[in-house]
Amino acid sequence: MRSLFGIGFGLWLAALASSPALAQADGAADVPLLEKMRRVEADPALSEAAFKRGAKLSNFCANCHGANGNSTTPDTPNLAGQNPRYVLGQMLKFADGRRRNEFMQGLIKAMSADERIDTALYFSRQPVTTQPSADAALVAQGKSYYDKVCFRCHGADGHGNESYARLAGQQMPYVTRTLTRYREGGGTRMDPLMAAATQQMDDATIRAVAAYVSSLR
Repeated sequence: MRSLFGIGFGLWLAALASSPALAQADGAADVPLLEKMRRVEADPALSEAAFKRGAKLSNFCANCHGANGNSTTPDTPNLAGQNPRYVLGQMLKFADGRRRNEFMQGLIKAMSADERIDTALYFSRQPVTTQPSADAALVAQGKSYYDKVCFRCHGADGHGNESYARLAGQQMPYVTRTLTRYREGGGTRMDPLMAAATQQMDDATIRAVAAYVSSLR
């Protein structure tokens, strides 16, 4: 059984993760491009032009992430509905090695700054196709845990923000695998906060949380 101290420590770390100062410290060099995206989003003409270019660029991404960003393979995340600045931030992490995947690193490095912005904006506007679990009891168990811990960073609705991923509508197998990798330290990216938080989760809890977020819209 997990200790109360361990659970409390995990909650403290999750709360700390929402600190703007901490988010700013991670990837301060990303700020200029993120600010450029904000300017594009704020200008209707620029935003529409970026969206149209992103639609064309997304055709290549669809090979892994699915048409309109809804993945059809269990080991690939949905990009549909993600916060555009979160998606752009992940691209920048692939580009400089903070997030590791040989294929993605090569792909992102080959994209210009504007192409990264265009692609992120396109996927952010695509509706998510949910694949909810049929196990109502498992979903309820996951909701109970999520509402105590995970909401602090990913939001009560699971939609995340520019610093934390949207989990709502994400595929259950992908979430299960990702949480397990964070817990075991065997993934393509390292995050001390997620590593600490997932230490408090056993396999059953991970599956339940994955089932719950996959049911969210």
